[in-house]
Amino acid sequence: MSQLNDDQQIRQLANLELLARQVVEGFITGLHQSPFHGFSVEFAEHRLYNNGESVKNIDWKLMARTDKLFVKQFEEETNLRCYLLLDTSSSMNFPEKGIDKLQFSIYAIASLMYLFKKQRDAFALGVFSDKMDWIGPVKSTSAHLFYLYAELEKLYNNPKRNTATNITHVLHQVAEQIHKRSLVIIFSDMLENNLDAEKMNSLFAAIQHLKYNKHEVVIFNVTDKQKEQDFSFDNRPHHFIDIESGDEVKVHPGKIREAYQSALRNYRHQLALKCAQYHIDMVEAAISDGYYNILKSYLIKRNSMV
Repeated sequence: MSQLNDDQQIRQLANLELLARQVVEGFITGLHQSPFHGFSVEFAEHRLYNNGESVKNIDWKLMARTDKLFVKQFEEETNLRCYLLLDTSSSMNFPEKGIDKLQFSIYAIASLMYLFKKQRDAFALGVFSDKMDWIGPVKSTSAHLFYLYAELEKLYNNPKRNTATNITHVLHQVAEQIHKRSLVIIFSDMLENNLDAEKMNSLFAAIQHLKYNKHEVVIFNVTDKQKEQDFSFDNRPHHFIDIESGDEVKVHPGKIREAYQSALRNYRHQLALKCAQYHIDMVEAAISDGYYNILKSYLIKRNSMV
């Protein structure tokens, strides 16, 4: 199956579970045909018995056929605890045409949840903008999966307007709220208004706070390459509106493109350096590239933790 990154095709898949299943199954098929086929992408119904543990869940019928002791695995057994944190600030509603950063992130998170469920990993969803709006419990049940899909659909249908981002405050909150060692996956464009040197240092301190508490962290830096990075606008005056603050400015893109791109590259470079310093994976998640790289990045991180 080809990668689902065609806007029209995605919009026809209104059911998140159906979309997630198709993305994940297509991804797994591709893995089996690639050098990455060694990844564990199928959960096992049984695991080998460990000496000294309870014998109540041993599958004696399977033992009779294989002459080996296997233990039946049940719904509550999990391998990893994963927190998915979604930035719902207004900057995530960009671009206006086609799939925007918020919608892309919702589809990606739905796909990851489906993969978590196959792997028997426990997962939770957290939603934030200028504060942590809510964060749910960590579970691995089917009911939990469909509950979170319903929450994602609400977010998809009700994007926030004129809402800013405060990633620094949110990351400190998360570090205080999550007590057991977990994999924390953040979907955000990592953009804040007026991010000066002082705020930059505060952001890095918040990132370090997560690592101090022994969590593994992956940041999917969601971006629209064409508009946000390449600043690809027609060579004529434009009227730009900040979708978080509502501030307006009239400029000619050609006159500010070089300075804009230089400032953006510098910020992203500093962010990447700090993430590397604290052993945090920061993965570029361009909305034009689809979902497979996101799923592969998760599996790489997962296989290094279990």
